[in-house]
Amino acid sequence: MAKKTKKTWKEMSPAARASFVAIGIAQVSLMIAAQRDISKRPAELINGPKAAWRMASMINFIGPMGYFVLGRKRPGVSA
Repeated sequence: MAKKTKKTWKEMSPAARASFVAIGIAQVSLMIAAQRDISKRPAELINGPKAAWRMASMINFIGPMGYFVLGRKRPGVSA
């Protein structure tokens, strides 16, 4: 069985490079959006501690998406 090797940047096709950059931009944008929302949103409108959501939002796509889906309390919903 042949060992699969990683391609270097120079070995990647232009389309692969573009998609790599686009995914990176999307990831960083989601993280920044989550961090800004956590900073501006009052603690009583966030499910759980702000510090935990800050740490979670650093985890690739899963963290920021988890924050936007699960971390923010919905308007008009009281617990």
